[in-house]
Amino acid sequence: MRFIIREKIFSFGDNFTVRTFEGYDAFKVIGKVFSLGNKLRLYTMDDRELVYIEQKLFKFLPEYHIYMDNSLAAVLKKEFSFFKPRMHIESRFGNFYVEGNIFAYSFKVFKDGYMVADIYKKMMAFSDTYEVDISDSENHAFILSLVIAIDQIFHDDKNN
Repeated sequence: MRFIIREKIFSFGDNFTVRTFEGYDAFKVIGKVFSLGNKLRLYTMDDRELVYIEQKLFKFLPEYHIYMDNSLAAVLKKEFSFFKPRMHIESRFGNFYVEGNIFAYSFKVFKDGYMVADIYKKMMAFSDTYEVDISDSENHAFILSLVIAIDQIFHDDKNN
């Protein structure tokens, strides 16, 4: 399934809308405004929380914890690399890794060696906008939370 994730331009905190490729609202992401580290929540359109994303502070490389159903679902860790960004995700859904291009505008998500999602950041957009193509067999909310964490690591203006 294909999604478009777009950061809201005029909002406090990191807020995103997630739409299907056909243009229907699917999810919304709301970030906590005044907090140490990034803290974001992914909601359904009827305000049911699906995912909580929290940045772990005081780490040499960025690390994010992803919670689902009030329990730890995954740990995303950025790996040290010179040219292509890489991340490793240990989760209850399996072992994932993410590889990006040199400019951190295109990413591929792999699970057990098979590509399960393709992420592309639009370059000519007023706000951070991503096209995400997710395999139908994967948990869409979980993969979308990975995209939000990737945005926080590589493209969040507060970190630059």
